[in-house]
Amino acid sequence: MRYVVRRFCALVLTCWVALTVNFALPRLMPGNPVETMFARYQGKVSPTAISAMELDFGLNTKTGELGQYFDYLGHTLTGNLGVSFSYFPARVSTLIGEALPWTLGLVGFATILAFLLGTTLGVVAAWRRGTAGWRRASLVDSGLVPFSLMLGALPSFWIALILLYFIAFKFGWFPIGYGLNPGQGIASWSGFASLIHHAALPAITLTFISMGMWILLMRNNMLTVLGDDYVKFARAKGLRDRTVAYHYAARNAILPVFSQLALALGIVVGGQVFIEIVFSYPGIGYMLLQAVENEDYPLMQGIFLIFTLALLVASFLADVLYVFLDPRVRMESAK
Repeated sequence: MRYVVRRFCALVLTCWVALTVNFALPRLMPGNPVETMFARYQGKVSPTAISAMELDFGLNTKTGELGQYFDYLGHTLTGNLGVSFSYFPARVSTLIGEALPWTLGLVGFATILAFLLGTTLGVVAAWRRGTAGWRRASLVDSGLVPFSLMLGALPSFWIALILLYFIAFKFGWFPIGYGLNPGQGIASWSGFASLIHHAALPAITLTFISMGMWILLMRNNMLTVLGDDYVKFARAKGLRDRTVAYHYAARNAILPVFSQLALALGIVVGGQVFIEIVFSYPGIGYMLLQAVENEDYPLMQGIFLIFTLALLVASFLADVLYVFLDPRVRMESAK
């Protein structure tokens, strides 16, 4: 329990540092959102409107930098991330709330599917490594390892472009981009089918490029565990290979992989920016590109904050999960 409390205190401290850095970085950039909007409208903005925009963007210099900082902390704790000036007067929290479900559904599903497929193939590759007298089994490991390394080396956007060109553009099996057909919602069965049809190719791409990491990670952990005494004892007892592989070796080898899965799920919130850009998928990564192109500092600041907090919370949950999964960590933390 003390270990969890220490990790939670570290989480709170890190979140405060992240909030402080997120507050400072936009203010270190030249200009501010009000000046950008003023230039965009070619000076056709009244002084009253400028004062109102300064209040909305938290740039009222009468309060000073320190006052703005505490206002920023208070607004962030209440979920007020400011106003987007490229989508003015829409709130940043509203825009992120509209884009985030698209990313969570797509990238979350692809991450879990890649984890299940990758860990299963990693177990098989490690168990069949060096198996004598089984030609097919030896080909599994010798083929999966180079394949996984190739997946990890290839740029994700390049694979996405290749699949988009051949599968979507040449053969027309999937839509070229976007999340739904124009003017269609997901309340009906046809809308839901359109949603799945548009998300299928990005999901396949994400699963394909993520699977290699899980294969290598699970395989390497399995190879370490297979040399332990309890696995040798299970083999000496004459247990079936499937029982030894999955109930003895894999159950212990997968513990560090679960920690990586928690971190990967935290990164899901950040989406796959390149994939969403290639497929013009309306997720938070695609929104980040639009915010950068429009120099929308409040929206960029809000998106970066969501990315950071999601990763920190995922890291904390990974530590807590590891404590409950591995009794050795509980024993060490209790000392």
